[in-house]
Amino acid sequence: MGKVAVIYKVYPKDGMFDQAFKNIKEKLNPQGMQEDDIGFGIKLIKVMFVFEDKDNSASTIETKLKDIEGVNEVEVIDETLL
Repeated sequence: MGKVAVIYKVYPKDGMFDQAFKNIKEKLNPQGMQEDDIGFGIKLIKVMFVFEDKDNSASTIETKLKDIEGVNEVEVIDETLL
């Protein structure tokens, strides 16, 4: 099996952007994170993970993201084999 790259769009709870960003970085150690300002002062976090296809699944990481303090909603926006 190959490696999989998955990018998630993470919507933080109101007023908890910085806390959610910090918690994701510390607890899950993603390969990449980016702040995305979508307008009217609303920001979200794009997070990328790369893993062996047999070791994890996108849904497992999605569940872990949802359990992070400060995270309101999580959406997969891209998934590809490397």
